[in-house]
Amino acid sequence: MDNHFLTPLFMPGSVVVFAGPPDEPERQTRQARVLRAALAQAPGVSPPQFLHGETTGTLGDLARSRADLAIIALPVEEIAGALEIAGRIACRSALIVSDGIEPGQAAQLKRIARREGVHLLGPNCLGFQRPHLNLNASAAGPLAAQGSLALVSQSGALTAAMLDWARQNQVGFSQVVSLGPNAAVDLAQVLDFLAADARTQSIVVYLEGISSARRFMSALRSAAHAKPVVVLKAGRRSAGNEAALTHCRAIVGSDDVFDAALRRAGAVRVRSFVELFSAAKCLAARYRPVGKRLAIVTNGGGPGVLAADWVSEIGLQLGRLSPEVARALQPRLPELASLADLIDLSAAATPEHFRAALEAAAQDPAVDGLLAIYAPQIGSDATETARAVVAAKAATAKPLLGCWMGDASVQEARRVLNDGSIANFRTPEAAVGAFGNIASFYANQQLLLQTPPPMSSLAQPDVEAARLLIESVLAERRRTLTEMESKALLAAFHIPVTQTVLARSANEAMMLATQMGFPVALKIDSPDIAHKSDVQGVALNIQSGAAARDTYNEMVARVKRLQPRARINGVTVQKMARARRGQEVCVGLVTDEAFGPTIVFGAGGTMIELIADRAMELPPLNQFLARRLIERARVAETLSEGWGGGAPADLEALERVLLRVSEMVCEFPQLREMDINPLIVDESGAVAVDARIVLQPGPQAGSPRAFDYAHLAILPYPARFEQVWPLAGGGEVTVRPVRPDDAQMLQELVRGLKPESRYFRFASAIRELPPGLLARLTLIDYDREMALVAVYRERTARDDGGFDERERIVGVSRIITNPDQTSCEFSLLVADDFGGKGLGSRLMEGITDVAREKGLADIEGLVLSNNTDMLKLMRGLGFTAKPFPEDPDFRLVTRSLQG
Repeated sequence: MDNHFLTPLFMPGSVVVFAGPPDEPERQTRQARVLRAALAQAPGVSPPQFLHGETTGTLGDLARSRADLAIIALPVEEIAGALEIAGRIACRSALIVSDGIEPGQAAQLKRIARREGVHLLGPNCLGFQRPHLNLNASAAGPLAAQGSLALVSQSGALTAAMLDWARQNQVGFSQVVSLGPNAAVDLAQVLDFLAADARTQSIVVYLEGISSARRFMSALRSAAHAKPVVVLKAGRRSAGNEAALTHCRAIVGSDDVFDAALRRAGAVRVRSFVELFSAAKCLAARYRPVGKRLAIVTNGGGPGVLAADWVSEIGLQLGRLSPEVARALQPRLPELASLADLIDLSAAATPEHFRAALEAAAQDPAVDGLLAIYAPQIGSDATETARAVVAAKAATAKPLLGCWMGDASVQEARRVLNDGSIANFRTPEAAVGAFGNIASFYANQQLLLQTPPPMSSLAQPDVEAARLLIESVLAERRRTLTEMESKALLAAFHIPVTQTVLARSANEAMMLATQMGFPVALKIDSPDIAHKSDVQGVALNIQSGAAARDTYNEMVARVKRLQPRARINGVTVQKMARARRGQEVCVGLVTDEAFGPTIVFGAGGTMIELIADRAMELPPLNQFLARRLIERARVAETLSEGWGGGAPADLEALERVLLRVSEMVCEFPQLREMDINPLIVDESGAVAVDARIVLQPGPQAGSPRAFDYAHLAILPYPARFEQVWPLAGGGEVTVRPVRPDDAQMLQELVRGLKPESRYFRFASAIRELPPGLLARLTLIDYDREMALVAVYRERTARDDGGFDERERIVGVSRIITNPDQTSCEFSLLVADDFGGKGLGSRLMEGITDVAREKGLADIEGLVLSNNTDMLKLMRGLGFTAKPFPEDPDFRLVTRSLQG
């Protein structure tokens, strides 16, 4: 049960092939002929068995062979029958190599595969390659070389092109998978397999579309936590913003949201085919995450300046040597060498100079990565310089990239760099961009580790009042809230708003303005006007009652003339925000068709669409994510440094507003669009001056299964499972879902076990968890799995009479939903010194309740036959134990969750 469910597909022990009659090529499809040739050269671990209409033997005879994989390359009308035969002869997976199959036919094939219990890759794909198994089950060309890079592509043409490029650039692959449209085994499932694949160290994805944002984000986050993932997405333009009702919706396209999703998943996005190859070079070189300070070592000032310009352009930092390192290095370099910004070795640089500079920069803590740029010079030796750079690489773990400019004179040098596993490029910009991908991966990994709950630790909002307001608006068949309703909703979540009162006549406006005190602002109130400034529906700094009366009459008359069909409720009167040198920003919400609600932040005011300053983040947010969201906007610099001579803005107040908006989004799927614009921020806080909210029908808060947060692409941290349990014999533990920052405590739990306990849990002599496994066990997708950890707070006495406290994990129970989506597999681990305290039973009861809440029908697990204590515990909890047919050393324990 430890193998991934796609193992029979991608690592088959035996293969059967349906490719038409072998002696009648005219009856074979184009894919069948290519596939036959590919399998002849790379058949896998054992020769495949070819089946066709004249194959002798009964289905029973064939079923006894129990092939892991059936490959089907037949005419369209024969594919369904072959797939049914594959199911009847007990094939566990199938691959359809074809093209031209319509969506309706593809749906039928999926139904057949589901009925027969077969995992189906295809149709309309080129297949896959598994180089270390010498298996080429594809029509994508010759088998790729072995390597640690996996390629997953939704384009067959790009798959073939990438493989052709790889052969010329000495790049090998652990797995190549072509996924066509309407694929049954989808991108999320393939990523899930690759995340656990020991042969794969990094992943490149070409993406054209996704079917389920939640499943895609779950698999991508899991994969990116274990190994670097780079994504190239087609279709970057969106035409869906013409009818936007809010400014945020107008300036945010679906491609912007996709960017935010990839960042949150810990992956790196590239924008072009060329950049994808650059990223592939770096990943194949096994570079690991670093910061963004790049030191440039060059023998030509011009190329170095080009590289430095691009460093600034894409948001990196130039890595400058620290003074002590520069002083020690200077005597070892040519007389004309400069270390001011670039490490410019001058035209007199020799290979020894390059090596000395690179080794010095590699040891400098102020440098995160290195780029060696070589330009052909009189008397210089490109190849020997490349060998010196390869020698310098052995002394550092920091990323080292090369740029050998020119062509004919540097070809041999590029081969030396390739053989030395140094990613090298023809232009400085391409090399800097490749380092930018590495730095982005490091930054995005920090976002990946954040698992916020739906509600922050701020004061509890008035959710019931907000719910009643939303329901009343929808009951009136309205979608757009008025300004007063929008502000009331914000106020229910403790977002500061300006006092706003509706005046239905000119005299009312005069009286309200006089009561509030001048100056005041007047704004038209109409459910049919999306942007008040478009109809001159905003008047500021009204200084008297007479002016308020006259402004009311003029505004209403003007709006009726410009939009005669607009319903006008009146004019809102509000006290002008107190005089202060605040900045106008915008906090908003857009709803993407694929990824759902997305929180937007940027510069605000009437020029918002022209400025187009926007940064985005998927909810839920915590303080770390809120601060990073602010920092990505262009307006962040003036907020932190002060604007126009003013004091720096209160960024914590701005963070609180973002957290409150995140709470609203998590709690109410009915929210579709939102503008808080302007939100005025200064040194004393933040206040919402205007707001507009657009609704959509949706499930009610508190309804059954509302905890699933189905409208969000990322499931929030399930804080509702946190509780305190007493222990038999005294003391207590806090039981909660696992978090990514639990990794060290979980490792300490495993290290502290007796050898027998470790063997009973892992069925091996493992002493500690490998880093990849530890990452997968702590950053989990709460949607498809759950792990409850029991945390005990230990107190130890100090010599001075005080106490030190530390937390340790003393038990873990876990479930993972099986591919059938109706059952789950469990595991349990308890610290040896906490045995006999009832903790194991409580953890199993808790995780069983979670499985039942998820709607699963059965829970099952494997227990070693000689683990008598565990088997006794399972029977006491209502499980039944029976032999496990695949391994007699284990017992399969199961329990029904129904009834």
